Amino acid sequence: MSLLQISDLAIRAGGAEGLSLVDGVTLDIAPGEVVALVGESGSGKSLTALSVMGLLAEGLQVTGGQILFDGTDLLSLPADGLRRLRGQDLAMIFQEPVSSLNPLAPVGDQVAESLIVHGKAGPAEARAQAVEMLRRVGIPEPERRARQLPAELSGGMCQRVMIAAALISRPRLLIADEPTTALDVTIQAQILSLMSELAAEAGTSVLLITHDMGVVAELADRVCVMYG
Repeated sequence: MSLLQISDLAIRAGGAEGLSLVDGVTLDIAPGEVVALVGESGSGKSLTALSVMGLLAEGLQVTGGQILFDGTDLLSLPADGLRRLRGQDLAMIFQEPVSSLNPLAPVGDQVAESLIVHGKAGPAEARAQAVEMLRRVGIPEPERRARQLPAELSGGMCQRVMIAAALISRPRLLIADEPTTALDVTIQAQILSLMSELAAEAGTSVLLITHDMGVVAELADRVCVMYG
């Protein structure tokens, strides 16, 4: 049985009669499987991923199709139900890490947040796990860095913070949208290895959006191509 099933997905800007942005996308991901979603820029890869998370921008809407997560229809799920899934069973590494982080909160608190919100750990334990996860994603002096704001970190470090925040709760489905684009080659290999390791540990399924065919060859069990 598939963990995620997307069937004939359609996304438009401006309502049912508006501009078609995604049309007829169908894909599925089995438990523990890594599926790469590739295609030219503008083909709708990120929009497809955001629709799974219920995070499409204002003015964009799903106008057709179905998204099932472990049998639950995400498109008909109330907002509070979707929030309960996000960060616990569903997690996403966004393409623009700096704009995705809260500029006013220490990064350690942001990594620990999902553990606390979903009752997986108390504040002290969650913070300890956050520091350890920051270490695992290659951030030096993680205890000090955990107290800093995003503006005090480089773009590459912010990307690693986002990855740590997505992985810490051991989600059942991880959506990774160009997860290593801001990182140098050495850190990129380390992060991809960590993603693969943690996914294997937790049986996490991964939807990997990337332009890097080397990454696809290394990690993906199957490849889906979007065009046009």
